[in-house]
Amino acid sequence: MQSCPTQYKYEVHYKGARYCFIKGVLPSQQLHKGEKMNLDHNTSDHNETLWFYECTLNLDRESRRIALFLLYLFLFMVGLLENCLVIWVNWRRRHSASGVLFCVINISLSDLMVVFTMPFFMLEIAMDEVWVWGRFLCKVTHLIYVINFYSNSFFLAFMTLERYLTLTRPTTPACFPLQPRHRRWLLCAGVWLLCLVLALLENVHVDLLEWNEPGCYMIPENNFSEWFLSLAFFSLIFQFLGPASVIITCNILIARVVHASPDIQNHRDLWILRVYSLVFVACWLPYHVVMFLLVVDILDPYLMSCNTIDSLFFSMGVVQCISLFHCIANPILYSFLSKSFRANLISDILSRISSPPFSSAANAAGGMGRSQQKEQKLSNASTSHSEIGS
Repeated sequence: MQSCPTQYKYEVHYKGARYCFIKGVLPSQQLHKGEKMNLDHNTSDHNETLWFYECTLNLDRESRRIALFLLYLFLFMVGLLENCLVIWVNWRRRHSASGVLFCVINISLSDLMVVFTMPFFMLEIAMDEVWVWGRFLCKVTHLIYVINFYSNSFFLAFMTLERYLTLTRPTTPACFPLQPRHRRWLLCAGVWLLCLVLALLENVHVDLLEWNEPGCYMIPENNFSEWFLSLAFFSLIFQFLGPASVIITCNILIARVVHASPDIQNHRDLWILRVYSLVFVACWLPYHVVMFLLVVDILDPYLMSCNTIDSLFFSMGVVQCISLFHCIANPILYSFLSKSFRANLISDILSRISSPPFSSAANAAGGMGRSQQKEQKLSNASTSHSEIGS
């Protein structure tokens, strides 16, 4: 494969083409490959000449665009309904809930945040990556996405660790204890703050750039290779390998305890534990595999062909969409599979449908007492994950 001219400092693969240029600027997607052109970058007052080489692989980008739009629409509708129900049912018990349920609430809040940004991504996909929402929403929607990228994995890891400690070491202090209450909220705030810091490291390079059409791009003007390698390393360690090691290890240890337990309704519990780990890996492993291959290409630009790089960039949007399936998988796994959650959901729905003004004062007092008892009971067993250790 032909290399870049020696006088050009940067070499970047984008949409299947190899770009050679002086400063770290990606051309608009409307440019045709296999030509030599001048770009007028909107952030500078000079023209930049770039060379790039044509790929021979023809990928059906139109079908991918339609499929991604439909998948995002499905994720938005189902994710919005599921996560709103989880928060609605569990929010009133957030102060008295177990650490597992506290993590479930935070996971649903994180998922709900990214679900609210999906209409923006859907329109961007429908308009062939043209961004019409302005610079502010370009930065904010990407910031929310990256915060969810980390927070979801962190709280899943904490939840699994919390269940393992509660089940196997009851005397060990919990990660999110009820008392002292400030420790729970300080740790929760610390997790969200860490996610914000990690997201800002990436989000500072997100901006609205206009060539022929406005687009929301993520690329620094200098040191692209070093920045991309650092970004891939942080995401691999903090978002995937670290949380995955905690989730898989704790689920294996919990499975051993469940398997040794004399109560043989354990086949379902063991199956659910395997699904917890499998779903996490299935959602995030494809994304990190593609990122790893892109890192390899940056370290050795001549190792892979132009067609291979084109396929990687083609698949990036697909694996990002696959990773967002956790927004609908988490509520099912950690809430809707729980008998106690379903009972509490039905109870809340019936209480909303029934008319309370016809109740007497005595019935109201009795109902309040029963409600308090039920809340205390459900705070101890709220999800299918917590029921395994109950």
